[in-house]
Amino acid sequence: MAGHSKFKNIMHRKGAQDKKRSAMFSKLSREITVAAKMGMPDVDMNPRLRLAVNAAKGQSMPKDNIQRAIDKATANEGDEYEELRYEGYGPAGVALIVEALTDNRNRTATNVRTAFSKNGGNLGASGSVAHGFDRLGLIVYPASVGDEEKVLDAAMEAGADDIQSDDDNHEIWTAPDDLHEVAGALEKALGEAETVKLAWKPQVTVEVDEAQAGTLFKLLDALDDDDDVQTVWGNYDVSDEIAEKLGQD
Repeated sequence: MAGHSKFKNIMHRKGAQDKKRSAMFSKLSREITVAAKMGMPDVDMNPRLRLAVNAAKGQSMPKDNIQRAIDKATANEGDEYEELRYEGYGPAGVALIVEALTDNRNRTATNVRTAFSKNGGNLGASGSVAHGFDRLGLIVYPASVGDEEKVLDAAMEAGADDIQSDDDNHEIWTAPDDLHEVAGALEKALGEAETVKLAWKPQVTVEVDEAQAGTLFKLLDALDDDDDVQTVWGNYDVSDEIAEKLGQD
């Protein structure tokens, strides 16, 4: 089950810089509110809400912020959002999947298309790249939670399908429908996870050189800066050396 981790290369992590922290919390709050509106405002009865709350906790979002987002849904306040997915290609033919929550699909479509076109990419039709990814559940723990053997035993006991560990993280992969159950079992064994979410895992990755990586990161940052964009997944593989040199590690 174990193997070399590629998680940091397939998901563009948001909010690494302090200046993006407020924007990150805003996106997390939006997901919590949408999840609470779509089901019961109770994490024990609403799997999507539980995932959203766990994601917020993993980013150290204050409990008061989380509760306010849930209360907003209970009071039927705030805008109505719809989920959108965009697919396209970046530099070096990298495939990207962009997940968004928006109250104005025309605005979001224009912004996403502009980000692609100005940064060496092309926005494609729906389904143009998703066939190269698997839709899976992803649970991430920091390496500090324990060694690979300990996490492997816990993951197998919880019913996970795969685990990949490196010096930074343990990534545990599940079938989408099993994510809530496996995450709950792992929480009892290992504590709260850093990440619990549905993910797009690439079937094959594309190695990107330094020049292409610089343009790719500009595209990812442009997408990330859009308030409507929640997550960007890609099949790119950038070496640690290049990522560090470009300030993205």
